[in-house]
Parts: sequence; structure tokens; C-alpha cells
Amino acid sequence: MEIYSTEEQQVDAIKQFWKDYGTSVVIGAVVGLGGLFGWNYYSDHQVAQAEAASESFQALSSQNTADAAMLSAAESFAKEHGQKGYQSLLELLVAKSAVETGDLAKAEATLKTIIATNVDSSIVLIATMRLARVQAEQGQYATAIATLDQVTDVASAAQRDELKGDFLVRQGETEKAKIAYQTAVENGGTMTSPTLQMKLDNLNKA
Repeated sequence: MEIYSTEEQQVDAIKQFWKDYGTSVVIGAVVGLGGLFGWNYYSDHQVAQAEAASESFQALSSQNTADAAMLSAAESFAKEHGQKGYQSLLELLVAKSAVETGDLAKAEATLKTIIATNVDSSIVLIATMRLARVQAEQGQYATAIATLDQVTDVASAAQRDELKGDFLVRQGETEKAKIAYQTAVENGGTMTSPTLQMKLDNLNKA
């Protein structure tokens, strides 16, 4: 649960960044191109689209993620706007809603789409972690662990290894789980997950 809370904080931070600066990033890039090539009309059009996407994103992301209407609205966002950063964030909400309603296949497909789009490394990292959880919930433990192995970010190593330990415990592979938990501890995992040491201690006692 602590790991999931940390991911939620990361998602909130990314959402806030795009709310605050997403339009400015797009406008800056477009205006720069406009100044270089003289595409004034194109620039104005792209700026208007960026502003519209920002407003639409803020409206959608504030809705209840368990609301079926939000799912439909988020899926239509890509047809109306071309802002992939916003779209990937909304797809994270779609995947979360799918999990909450028990549609794990939809959640898995949505998370894979986010990863394949690869619009932002932070979003891809969160999507990869959540994809592994969804796969594990479907009993695909080997696949889930293989998904976790795709996470190479040093800052996320402890989170990755703790999850790997959780999956190994569920498989009954306690010795491998001990190694995964111990690695997570050595990577500073107890700073963000207070239950990590307890998990390791319980296995050692067993």
C-alpha cells in the first residue's frame, strides 16, 4: 500500500506539472518553430489546440475515476486533441478505473499502450509498475516479474524489488523473495515503505 501511495504522489506531481506548464511547453515549441519558419497561422492554430487540450485535461482529471462517463470521455480525448502527455495521464486514470471495476484485461491493455507511446519516462515508469501488479492479479507472476525487470531506474530499484518479493511470496518462492526484499532494503526501501523490513523479518522467522 505504501508503494502505491508513493506512485499516486508521483502521478499527482506529473499531473500538476502538465496543468501548470503543459500549454506553455507546447506554445513555446510552436512559437519557436513559427519564428524560424514563419508559420504564423500554424502557430496560432497549435497554440489554440494546446490551450483547449489543457482545459479539457483539467476538467477530465478532476472527475471521479470510477465514473464510467470519465472512461468514455478520456478515451475520446485522443480523437479531439493531439497532446500525448495529457493523453497518457488520462490513460493512467482509465487503467485505474478498469482495475477498480474488475476489468483487468482493459487495465493491462491500457497500461501497455502508455508504455508503448513512451511520451514521458516518469509516466512509463509508473505504468510499468502498475502493469506488473495487474499481471500478478491475473496470476501471471512470471510475466509480472519480467515486466518489473524492465525497470532500470536506480531511484525506483527498491520499489521494484519489493514488488518482486511480493510476487515471489505469492508464488511460494520464499528464498527468492528474501533476496528480493533484502535487495530492496539495501537500496533504501524502508524509507518509503515501512512494512518492507517486516516482510523480510517474517520470512526469516518462517
